[in-house]
Amino acid sequence: QVQLVESGGALVQPGGSLTLSCTTSRGSLDTFAIGWFRQAPGREREGVLYISSRGSRTVCADSVRGRSTISRDDAKNTAYLQMSNLQPEDTGVYYCATYWWAPAGSGCKRDVYENWGQGTQVTVSS
Repeated sequence: QVQLVESGGALVQPGGSLTLSCTTSRGSLDTFAIGWFRQAPGREREGVLYISSRGSRTVCADSVRGRSTISRDDAKNTAYLQMSNLQPEDTGVYYCATYWWAPAGSGCKRDVYENWGQGTQVTVSS
């Protein structure tokens, strides 16, 4: 079982950019799909993007389309979420998560994920 650690959360101004990282303190990521989720205050945790073990990317949240991308570097056991043109509605705790197998097309659903990190806070405010 992998143990995930997110980092890179910060306070940024609207229009700014941020890159979040997700790495393992134990285990290897290379056989897992990796997803990024976020949870705003008072709202449910929602999928942002995910990437398969083979590198296929899927956008889960339409609001981030064209502004965010997910990538992975299995040699470093690290995945990234790059976000640009951040807006106040992007504020929340961002989590990375992994699953080993799930039905095709289900990577945006929280329930398929087996391992979760503790989250990193992103605040977009002027």
